[in-house]
Amino acid sequence: MLMRVCALILSLSVSAVFAQDAPSKTLFTNVHVFDGVHEKRIENANVLIENNLIAAVSSEPIDAEGATVIDGGGRTMIPGLTDMHWHMALAELPMTSILYGDAYEVGIRMTLAAPKTLMRGFTTVRDMGGNAFSLKKLIDAGVVVGPRILPAGPMISQTGGHFDYRLPNQVPERAGVIDYWGRVGMNAVADGVPAVRQRAREAFMMGATQVKIAGGGGVASTYDPIDARQYSLEEMKAIVDVAESYNSYVGAHIFTDDAVQMAVKAGVKSIEHGMLISRDTLKMMKKNDVWLSIQPILNDEDAEEFPNPESNRKFVEVTKGTETVYASAKQLGVKIAFGTDLFMSAEAAAKQGKMLAKLSRWFTPYEALKMATSDNAALMELSGPRHPYREGPLGVLKAGAYADLILVDGNPLEDLNLVADPENNFDLIMKDGKIYKNTL
Repeated sequence: MLMRVCALILSLSVSAVFAQDAPSKTLFTNVHVFDGVHEKRIENANVLIENNLIAAVSSEPIDAEGATVIDGGGRTMIPGLTDMHWHMALAELPMTSILYGDAYEVGIRMTLAAPKTLMRGFTTVRDMGGNAFSLKKLIDAGVVVGPRILPAGPMISQTGGHFDYRLPNQVPERAGVIDYWGRVGMNAVADGVPAVRQRAREAFMMGATQVKIAGGGGVASTYDPIDARQYSLEEMKAIVDVAESYNSYVGAHIFTDDAVQMAVKAGVKSIEHGMLISRDTLKMMKKNDVWLSIQPILNDEDAEEFPNPESNRKFVEVTKGTETVYASAKQLGVKIAFGTDLFMSAEAAAKQGKMLAKLSRWFTPYEALKMATSDNAALMELSGPRHPYREGPLGVLKAGAYADLILVDGNPLEDLNLVADPENNFDLIMKDGKIYKNTL
C-alpha cells in the first residue's frame, strides 16, 4: 500500500514526459527486421502495427490506409529487449537504504527507475524479488511509464539465508513478529514446510507470476557463506508444490553444485546465477529441462564494490566461474536465459545494455540477441496462466505479437556493442504499440 501511494503520486508527471498516444495504425517502412528467431534479417521490410499488436511483417508493400507512416531509413528493427533477472525495487536503491530506508523510499526510487529501464530498450523484465506489484499495476494501466513486469514478489529465504535482512542483534526473533521488510512484501523469512507453503501461497495471492527462493548463499548478504546449501529438500519440494498448484514454477538463487542438484531434484525450473557449478550439474539440468538464468558478471571494470570486505571476497570467488559456466552450458545445450541482476546503484543499472553486449565473449551477436528476446520469452512462458501478457507472444516480430520493438541505428547482428549505448543508437522505442522514444 505504501509503495502504491508513492508510485501513483510520482507517475503523474513521469508518464506525461515519455508516452505518446498510440494511433490505431502505424506503418514502418524501409526497415531490416530481426524477428527474434532467425539469424537472417528480413531485408527492406514493412511492418504494420494495429493498436498494440503487430498486424503484418512483409518484404512486400503493405496497404494500410489511414496509418501513420514512419520511414525507418534502413535501420534494423529488433524486438524489445528482455531481462530475466531484474529487481525493480532494488535497481536504484542504495544499500544503506536497507538499513535506514522504508517502503516510501523504495516506491519513489523504483518509480523513477522504471522509465529509465524502458529507455534502455528493455520492454519486459522478469522481476526476481521485491514488492513491484503496485508498480506493475500502474505501468499496465498507463499511469507510470516502464517495462512490462513479471513479478516474483517477496524473496523467500530461510533464517540466516540470502534474503534475511536482519542484523545479528535482531535475532532470535520474537515469536510471531515479522521484520519490517517482510511486512512490506520485500522478502519473506520462513522455516519448515508449513511456513514455506504459507509464504509461497501469499506470494501468488499478491500476484506473483513465479516465486523466488534462496537455495544457497549469496554475495551481497553478510552472514551466509557461498557454499552454504539453504532449505532442505522437503522445504524446496513444498514450495515447488505450491507453484505447480498455481501452474507456475520456482526460480532459485544458487551458485554451487550440491545446492543446484538438490533444487533440480525438488523440481525447481530456473537456476538463478549458478556460476560455480560443474559440467555434471549442467548435464543434470539439461536432462531435467531446467533453465540456467545466469548473468555476465565479471571481475572487470564494472565489478561491484560492497561496503563489506567479505562480500567483495565472495564476489571475486563467484565471478571466477562465470567464464567457464557460460562456455560449458553452451557446449552442452543447456537452456540459457539473459539477465543482469544489477541493483542498489543507479550507475550500475544504467549498464543494462552493456551487460548484454558482454555476451559477445561467448556468443555470436545473433545468439545473444535471440537469448535476450525469444529465448527469454520461452522462459517466461513457464508461468503458464499466471503470465500476465498473453494477448500475443513476446520477444518476436511477427503477426499477432505484441508491438514491442526498437529501431537501431546500425546492425546489432554484426555489432552487438550497439546495444551498450541505447541513448545514441536506439532511435525509436515502442512498447505495446506506443512510441516512447523517437529521434527520427
